[in-house]
Amino acid sequence: MNKDASIFVAGHRGMVGSALVRRLQAGGYTQVLTASRQELDLLDQRAVHDWLQAKKPDYLFIAAAKVGGIQANNVYRAEFLYQNLMIEANLIHGAHLAGVQRLMFLGSSCIYPKLAPQPLREDSLLTGPLEPTNEPYAIAKIAGIKLCESYNRQYGRQYVSAMPTNLYGPNDNYDLNNSHVLPALIRKAHEAKQRGDKELVVWGTGTPLREFLYVDDLADACVHLMETGAEDVLVNVGVGEDVSIRDLAQLVCEVVGFGGELVFDTSKPDGTPRKLMDVSLLASRGWKASTALREGIALAYADFKQRFAAGAAGA
Repeated sequence: MNKDASIFVAGHRGMVGSALVRRLQAGGYTQVLTASRQELDLLDQRAVHDWLQAKKPDYLFIAAAKVGGIQANNVYRAEFLYQNLMIEANLIHGAHLAGVQRLMFLGSSCIYPKLAPQPLREDSLLTGPLEPTNEPYAIAKIAGIKLCESYNRQYGRQYVSAMPTNLYGPNDNYDLNNSHVLPALIRKAHEAKQRGDKELVVWGTGTPLREFLYVDDLADACVHLMETGAEDVLVNVGVGEDVSIRDLAQLVCEVVGFGGELVFDTSKPDGTPRKLMDVSLLASRGWKASTALREGIALAYADFKQRFAAGAAGA
C-alpha cells in the first residue's frame, strides 16, 4: 500500500476498527477514510454504494459488524444474522462496483465447526456443524468469506478474509450480558474488588480453552497482509496458544488485584470446548503476535479504568 493511498476503515469506532486506524496512522498512511453511523448507515445499500462511488477508496478494511458474546449471539439471533449479512454484502458488492481492487473482510473463529480438529485450520471451513449458540453470526461471516472468494474468482479481485481468534483491548465492550468473556471478567473482577467481595462468579465450568489476541496485534497483522499483498482467500489470525477460562479468570484477578475465590456458575453455557487457531499460514507470511496475555490484560484494564473513570474511583 502506498502511504498516500486512500484507505477506508468501515467500523472505525469499534474495537477492531479503531485499532486499524491507530495502526495505519502510526504507519504513516495519510488518507484514512472513516464514516460514523450518522454519516453512513451500512445497512442502507444505496447509501453505501453512493458513498463508495463518491470516495473511491484504494483499499477497504471491513471491521464493521454486529458483535457480542455467547448470550447476545444466542438471544438476538435474527439481528446477528440479518445485520451482518447486510453490512458485508453492501460493502463488498459496493467496493466491487466502485473499482476497489483490494479489500479485507474481518470475520471470527466461530466460523469453524464446533468439533473441528484442533488447532483450527483454514481448510476446516464447512466440514461440520457449527456451535449452536452463535450459529447465525457464524453463518453471516461464512457468507462474507464466500462473497470475497466469489468476487476474486469471477472478477479477479484481491479480497482477503482475516479470521481473528478472541479479541480484547482498547474500546472493548464491558457490558456484563452482551460482552465477550475477557472484558466481562475484567469488569467483574474490578467491581468485586471495589465492593470488597469474597467471591467472583464466572460463567460456565471454567474448563473450555480459549485463545486471546490483543486487538492492536490483529490490526498489525491485517496491515501486514495488505502491505505484503497476500493473496490467500482466508487467513487465521491468532497467537497459536490457548488458556482455560479458569486460568484466564485467575490471571485477570491477579492483574486487577482481586484476591477472592472463583465460583463457577455451571448453569451458564460453556460454548465450544476449545477454539485454538492454526496460525502457520500467517507465520509463513512473516507475521507473529507480540503482546503477551498478562501484558495485554494490563493494557485492557488500564483502558477500562480510563473509559469508566466514574466507576473506577479508588482503584
